[in-house]
Amino acid sequence: MKETNVLHKIYQYICKDTGDRNESSKLIVVVRLLILTMIVYSLVNGGLLLFSSNINGMGICLISTALFVATFILSYYRGTFVSFCILNAAILVWIIFNIVMFGWNIGVQHFIIVLLISCFFAKYRHEAAKVSYALALCVLRLYLFFYCSANTPEVILTAELNNTLQLVNTVAIFWSLSMIAYIFSTDTQALEGKLIEYNEQLITQASIDPLTGLYNRRRTMDYLGKLLKTPDQQISFCICDIDFFKRVNDTYGHDVGDIVLKEIAKTFQTQLPAGTFVSRWGGEEFLLIFPALNGDEALIALETLRYKIKAIVFDGGSETFSVSLTFGLVEYDFQSDLNTLIKQADEKLYLGKESGRDRIIF
Repeated sequence: MKETNVLHKIYQYICKDTGDRNESSKLIVVVRLLILTMIVYSLVNGGLLLFSSNINGMGICLISTALFVATFILSYYRGTFVSFCILNAAILVWIIFNIVMFGWNIGVQHFIIVLLISCFFAKYRHEAAKVSYALALCVLRLYLFFYCSANTPEVILTAELNNTLQLVNTVAIFWSLSMIAYIFSTDTQALEGKLIEYNEQLITQASIDPLTGLYNRRRTMDYLGKLLKTPDQQISFCICDIDFFKRVNDTYGHDVGDIVLKEIAKTFQTQLPAGTFVSRWGGEEFLLIFPALNGDEALIALETLRYKIKAIVFDGGSETFSVSLTFGLVEYDFQSDLNTLIKQADEKLYLGKESGRDRIIF
């Protein structure tokens, strides 16, 4: 437990923000973790050189360690981007110094790739500056290669020590690149996930009637347009309307009217055959689409629905009441367009209204 608290405090200390506005909090974490990586890397190299009795090499590693410790301390007294620039300068000086002293084979030049990757994550936009910096790093790496080809290192290392330092170098570079990619990609993935979720919410809000939870007219028109393009089976359409709904609102209030709408919508969803597309067409009107039923089959389903709705008892406060629906049902003839079908269903609905309501006209 105590060890966990210590680790948590270390983590909080590394994540401590510089307080500057409009700067990435992730970047300062990357900067400090990179600095700590360089400190550990320099100490490990120093230990290996000491074990090999290479005192000069060990001294160089201690100087490198002191350089990165100073850089780490400065990260708490400078802004995030300034700290990032200081780190880049420190690593570049360290690379050049180590190349001159130990040569090309220990692989410190590969840390230029770490600087390149971190640069492109460091700041939003500033593309021109990033490209310029990338080109400068490329030129530096080429220069160091030709420098090493023409010059002998100041400190000569054995082949075995060279290989060992190269191994440590590889681990440090892979760790650095993985750490940078992980920290910044988690932000990107989280943001992408939020955008996807937000887009789904927008799509839902644009497609769903907020009161009843049924599809709205816009979503229904999209669905019908796609359905009629490639019909592979019989389709039936029904427009239905709550009888005397205005009287319900006037007598019992709009809150009770909303309850009626929601309860009828719930009944549609639970009592109609699976696959039925149910939408609120407008006001107290609903459009029902049966993509797998012919007219006779849809008529049977609607008769059952009609009696189920009439059996619902609503609380009007001073009294209870029930409502009925009138239905206009049409069967797709594989020729008529969408507007014609809706018009036919609407005409049958009004015919049912004129005939006394509470009925299905097919």
